[in-house]
Amino acid sequence: MAQSHIEWTEMTWNPSTGCDKISAGCKYCYAEVMARRLQAMGVTKYKNGFELAIHENALSIPYSWKSPKIVFVNSMSDLFHQDVPFAFIEKVFNVMNDNPQHVFQILTKRSEILLQYSPKLKWGHNIWMGVSIENQKVMNRMEDLKKCGARVKFLSCEPLLGPLPDMKLDGIDWVIVGGESGRKPRYMNPDWVLDILDQCENAQVKFFFKQWGGTNKKKTGRVLLNKTWDEMPERLG
Repeated sequence: MAQSHIEWTEMTWNPSTGCDKISAGCKYCYAEVMARRLQAMGVTKYKNGFELAIHENALSIPYSWKSPKIVFVNSMSDLFHQDVPFAFIEKVFNVMNDNPQHVFQILTKRSEILLQYSPKLKWGHNIWMGVSIENQKVMNRMEDLKKCGARVKFLSCEPLLGPLPDMKLDGIDWVIVGGESGRKPRYMNPDWVLDILDQCENAQVKFFFKQWGGTNKKKTGRVLLNKTWDEMPERLG
């Protein structure tokens, strides 16, 4: 568990770590860079760098939190990675359901596995499920997401690598948009962002603008149309 600098959450919890690239959004994966750094620092959890690893001892962590938290699950991995056993995913869900005072945010690029497992999982009101949508080639992820059992369903359009016109946002509660940051960030056209904002407003979907990105994301900031967009779904419980 760690306090997070990610604008749309409060802390991270990583019962598994490591992943591999499956689409364009993965090209400059921040988690891979961080894992290599932690490996070089001698952090045991990352002794194998960004290779997939299961951490059974991390399952007890949420039980120790004294006050309600908003938690990004597996910021350093993908819970629905094909090599994560279903039995372990079920254990993670049991922990989340045992702690309804916290909001758990899960994000995957492997929506087909999410869709396969969803009927077998218990979706407490506090489990928010999201998929990454970086360009039009992966819009199928949103359709898979809509069919899962989560109360709150969200899209993470980060890094946004192309326009996403005419999204069918029925059944979607929240959209996060952000530009790529790092040494070689790919371009995000402001018109793409404004179009998604318009779509969210028309569909009454919460909109969160995370960052413009670039080589210096602090300098470019996260102001859009002279304001900061921090909308989030209602938190129950």
